[in-house]
Amino acid sequence: MSSLDLLADPVEITAALVDIESVSGEERAIADAVQAALTAQAGHLEVVRNGDAVLARTHLGRPSRVVFAGHLDTVPVNRNLPLRREGDRLHGLGTVDMKGGDAVFLHLAATVTEPRHDLTFVFYDCEEVEAVRNGLGRIERELPDWLRGDLAVVGEPSNAVIEAGCQGTMRVELPLAGQRAHTARAWMGVNAIHALAEPLRRLAEYRPRVVDIDGLTYREGLQAVRIAGGVAGNVVPDEAVLAVNHRFAPDRTPAQAEAHLREVFDGYELSVVDSSPGALPGLSAPAAAELVAAAGGEAAAKLGWTDVARFAALGMPAVNFGPGDPTLAHTQQENVATAEITQVTKILKAFLRP
Repeated sequence: MSSLDLLADPVEITAALVDIESVSGEERAIADAVQAALTAQAGHLEVVRNGDAVLARTHLGRPSRVVFAGHLDTVPVNRNLPLRREGDRLHGLGTVDMKGGDAVFLHLAATVTEPRHDLTFVFYDCEEVEAVRNGLGRIERELPDWLRGDLAVVGEPSNAVIEAGCQGTMRVELPLAGQRAHTARAWMGVNAIHALAEPLRRLAEYRPRVVDIDGLTYREGLQAVRIAGGVAGNVVPDEAVLAVNHRFAPDRTPAQAEAHLREVFDGYELSVVDSSPGALPGLSAPAAAELVAAAGGEAAAKLGWTDVARFAALGMPAVNFGPGDPTLAHTQQENVATAEITQVTKILKAFLRP
């Protein structure tokens, strides 16, 4: 089992975590290393194991609690392991998404022994796969009190800028029906693929909302993401399906977002394939305001969906805050500036200082 030195520079902890391969569903080795390190080096914390998730928390009797959450898994390896160093950057799978954030949280867990808030650390599994496997969902079912607090900080990459709340996401499908015929006698059929022209026109002309919430700007989106149809090279197709993804601002519920899509595609059958609510910023909550102040008073809207929505659903304000450029996540070129790891660590230590 790989050993981790949680007292080391978080840059070095990041490097050590990256070299422990942990593709979704294969997190046992990294969970073992994290559990062993916390147990041996953070005696002031209660540490428990839940599947391949590791949880730790203080019991200091503070009036508020902050939950730090980071997933331990990565997408599949793409010729980007082991870790490679180039100047002031770490290259490799997980450097951005999100072992840099995990490293910062592990360092805080071991070194900040008298914080102004009680702290909970949640290092969980299976974030990069379907939602039903997400370790946070299992923890919510089996150890719900471990996810309670006054603020959640999810260490997803955010360019070392606080990103508050998140967009909701919804995917719908529109089935189009036609009538089969031989293409030599096309007038005897009805082409279902051709019938996609009208909903595609509506999409092309759609103007998404730009929404201001608590001074943060959320830009919505509505995009066709897949078209399915066709029978053979000489057959007029009688079926086609258009898949559409809607990213909606957190001032709308999933039910409201669905109602909006039914208005956009009025006259067409529409079915919701999957849906996840957004999360309001919640920056007026005392702990969240303290964190923003520690970061210099700057925050941005999260244009995407992350697990902050799970915490928001529990009634907690939640932010994304971690090192790394999110546009590099899941790419072969994943790399993180060491200065961002250091910056996030500095800000969070200032936030937690009594």
